[in-house]
Amino acid sequence: SHFHLCSLQKSLIDMYSEVLDILSDFDSNYNTQDHLHFLNSGGSAGLTLLKVLEQCSVNLLADHLAVVLAAEVGVTSYWVPFELCRSDLFHMCSGWMGSIVTLSEGPHHVAMFKDSSREFDLGKEEDLAALRHEIELRMRKSVKEGQTVSPETISLNVKGPGIQRMVLVDLPGVISTVTAGMASDTKETIFSISKNYMQNPNAIILCIQDGSVDAERSIVTDLVSQMDPQGKRTIFVLTKVDLAEKNLASPNRIQQIVEGKLFPMKALGYFAVVTGKGSAGESIDSIKDYEEDFFQNSRLLRDGMLKAHQVTTKNLSLAVSDCFWKMVRESVEQQADAFKASRFNLETEWKNNYPRLRELDRNELFEKAKNEILDEVISLSQVTPKHWEAILLKKLWERVSTHVIENIYLPAAQTMNSGTFNTTVDIKLKQWTDKQLPHKALEVAWETLQEEFARFMAEYKGKDQDDIFDKLKEAVKDESIKRHKWNERSMDSLRVIQHNALEDRSITDKPQWDAAIEFMEETLHARLKDTDCVINDMVGPDWKQRWLSWKNRSPEQHIRNETKNELERLLKLHEDHTAYLANDEVTTVRKNLEGRGVEVDPVLIKDTWHQLYRRHFLQKALQHCNLCRRGFYYYQRHFVDSELECNDVVLFWRIQRMLLITANTLRQQLTNTEVRRLEKNVKEVLEDFGEDTEKKAHLITGRRVQLAEDLSESHTLWLIFWSVLLENVSDVFW
Repeated sequence: SHFHLCSLQKSLIDMYSEVLDILSDFDSNYNTQDHLHFLNSGGSAGLTLLKVLEQCSVNLLADHLAVVLAAEVGVTSYWVPFELCRSDLFHMCSGWMGSIVTLSEGPHHVAMFKDSSREFDLGKEEDLAALRHEIELRMRKSVKEGQTVSPETISLNVKGPGIQRMVLVDLPGVISTVTAGMASDTKETIFSISKNYMQNPNAIILCIQDGSVDAERSIVTDLVSQMDPQGKRTIFVLTKVDLAEKNLASPNRIQQIVEGKLFPMKALGYFAVVTGKGSAGESIDSIKDYEEDFFQNSRLLRDGMLKAHQVTTKNLSLAVSDCFWKMVRESVEQQADAFKASRFNLETEWKNNYPRLRELDRNELFEKAKNEILDEVISLSQVTPKHWEAILLKKLWERVSTHVIENIYLPAAQTMNSGTFNTTVDIKLKQWTDKQLPHKALEVAWETLQEEFARFMAEYKGKDQDDIFDKLKEAVKDESIKRHKWNERSMDSLRVIQHNALEDRSITDKPQWDAAIEFMEETLHARLKDTDCVINDMVGPDWKQRWLSWKNRSPEQHIRNETKNELERLLKLHEDHTAYLANDEVTTVRKNLEGRGVEVDPVLIKDTWHQLYRRHFLQKALQHCNLCRRGFYYYQRHFVDSELECNDVVLFWRIQRMLLITANTLRQQLTNTEVRRLEKNVKEVLEDFGEDTEKKAHLITGRRVQLAEDLSESHTLWLIFWSVLLENVSDVFW
């Protein structure tokens, strides 16, 4: 039925527009402006013709409709909804510059300039007046001084109920003569503007000629024949045939025109129409009735000079519609071939480069990465308490060991008696607990959580993980850690726990005593090893290294070595020497070295002594530690009547116990609170990233991703093409 055919064609228009939009996104070089224009040229006198066309047609649409005519004919619109015509919108835009009006569906009839946010209500007279005034202002500004025609265009968006999506281009009418008051280049400028639009191969050209004047005066046909020499997209329209029949002495001229024998141009069809009596205010119905009455009684039709299928606006509209559908079919076929070639190239590249991988686009890859990251975070909550406490204990001791040895143990151990030792230790432990220790412990816990989180991600990566996620995972990890705020309210309670642990001196059994001695020995051995390395760097290679590795001492190392030898002799004579050299001892050492021809600075002597005495002290401390292995019995008796005192062992037990209790406390905070909060942060970050298209495009990159994106878009476009065509269009096309 007529209604069913209209619905099918309207459905195809919507589909075709959607395909062009997707194609524009798919290929930035594809210009949809070349496919959606409806080009008109002229003034306003021919508006009536186009109103009748709209009323008569099945569906008058064209990919690109170029209405090209002489200036005196005038056509301002084609298939324009009657409400828009009635609003005089296109009368407003006509003049000595072009206008581009983009039509689209909308709840109300409104107009808006592309460079402005103001909306003009086309149903209100005051808004129409304001719109007309704005257009006039823009026209005046666009026409430069000394010019008649402006190459610029007024761009206007128009929306309204039931409006098909299209673009209408209205251009100045083509003239043959430059009259007084016009710029000398007016004719050439209009030709140039018209050619620019007419040369589009997707434009349907309506060549409209006024039948009431001599056809030879028109230069439009020459222009059309240049743009479409084969006439594959041109339809010739002869208007005002009623006046031509009345005024022309030779009716054969009309026959020659509609048979295409008078003008040097080709066309798909030739039509003769009548667009009313020319009086103002004629209705569409009266125009149609007048046209039908004229041709029923016309001697041109009665005598066979015109054929029935060549007359009336209704037949013209059907011809334009047929031409349009033919061009759409060819366009669809061309695009189908182009899509096939594009898809083949993309699929071939994928098969050659990623034969074992699925074609996942950016969003699909993000979802896959999201699941992997969530699995890794869940794994973090499955870490055993034993593992947490082991790494916390190790890292905490690494962080505080230097302070314990250098600022607590060594200063206290170099005092002369046990009372002073214990007093010094208690004071320094209290100061340490009040100011530094809790902060250091929380730093260690936070760093441990970060490192374990990173470790799980790295371990997961080893399990055939896709390295395309590396950038995303790193960003998620960093952002989650950035958002994570450690709960520091636990610091006060941790300080109390640590203080109480360090206050306790009660070693209850021999295994605890042995564990403290082992801890002390490990610590002292590590410090002694470090000290030996420092001394070796100071004095340079020994005789064995010099002999086997061909290494020599520097002058400074030679001086250091001589100083070391002299100070070692001093230590042998005074094994219980204090930590500091007296000034007279420094002088004695210096003179002894000068006697052997070695000039040495006092500062260098003291610096060398510090390292030698440190080594000497640590060696003695290790010997004492070994003696204390049997000291638990004396400890229980508080070292009464005993020459053996092991207060340093008690100190290391106190430190060790504090470390164990702190690690246990931090582990509980991690597993009960911080890990769960980190999991929540990760989920929130993933949700935020998932909604941020730019973020995903920045973090999931590479040729593989772009190729998958192109394949996905290609498949989508292909489905739109054929699902609509197969479902709706077969009756129209084939």
